[in-house]
Amino acid sequence: MKGRGAVTNRVGRFEKQDRVLTDDGWGVHDPDAEEEPPKLRTTLGIDTARSVIARNDSPDIPFDRSINPYRGCEHGCVYCFARPTHAYYGLSPGLDFETRLFHKPDAARVLRKELSRPGYRPKPIALGTNTDPYQPVEKEKRITRQILEVLAEFNHPFTIVTKGALIERDLDIIGPMAARNMAAVWISVTTLDRKLANKLEPRAATPPKRLAAIAALRAGGVPTGALVAPVIPALNDWEIERVLGAVAEAGALNAGYVLLRLPLEIKDLFTEWLVAHAPDRAARVLSLVSQTRGGKLYRAEWGKRMRGEGPYADLIARRFKLAAKRLGLDGPRPNLDCTSFATPGRAEQMPLL
Repeated sequence: MKGRGAVTNRVGRFEKQDRVLTDDGWGVHDPDAEEEPPKLRTTLGIDTARSVIARNDSPDIPFDRSINPYRGCEHGCVYCFARPTHAYYGLSPGLDFETRLFHKPDAARVLRKELSRPGYRPKPIALGTNTDPYQPVEKEKRITRQILEVLAEFNHPFTIVTKGALIERDLDIIGPMAARNMAAVWISVTTLDRKLANKLEPRAATPPKRLAAIAALRAGGVPTGALVAPVIPALNDWEIERVLGAVAEAGALNAGYVLLRLPLEIKDLFTEWLVAHAPDRAARVLSLVSQTRGGKLYRAEWGKRMRGEGPYADLIARRFKLAAKRLGLDGPRPNLDCTSFATPGRAEQMPLL
């Protein structure tokens, strides 16, 4: 499908039946016609969540709470580790994930209620940890912006990870929060090859636009880093130093990376993508991936799932570390201020008691 990442719409792991698209011969079909399949339109449903703050206790993730304004992501990144979540709704982690989206129209109201609870204790909230908060639908729905407005109202620190250049729209909120040490941003730059990006991440911002977003955020005083994610053996791993050089030139303060992760349905989706778009390298890519995952396409152990293991994974780690140090991208993550958090109106009420 032109403009989409997944090659198929294979069913999720909880379904009892499989679906196979086939021509039964009853339709009018010209085998010599080179017709494109009909375009898939994006649909948007409503997610009536009672809570918007998701919590985790993962030892290899640098945050314990996050907000995802959307379920599913129109960016269509074929490698996205969030794809399997669509299976919980009886939908496909394939094309459904990037075309059948859900948004949380009441997110700001629910968040305000959660932050106002007497027992709430602030720690930085991460946006963009599962699906991108600045995917195309955000331009119209503005759910992410509404969430940022509430966080600013409460002086609550936050971090953002995105591939979307739309983040520049919200500099009027992010900039002042960053000036008070309450905001930090990371822009994900997977490749500088526009043709590869168009296949891997068909509806995400182009690589030049992401670099421009880094520059704009830094010009606005926002501490901004870059993520080279994912690093895919034999596909974009040769670009590590090149990407780091570009993000450093754009003004990034630090950088990190994640080795390709292929949990659950993503293994088959990514394999289909390789066969369709890089058939000459498919076997090589999968072989190297398995060498970094103990002979399997994925292993989920803490401490290993982000970096992998084995000689090839170690080589990637050394290359990244040396390049980041040379370019001054090996600095620490910002330690955001949590002491200024305050529930609006509560401080004004105290003198009346």
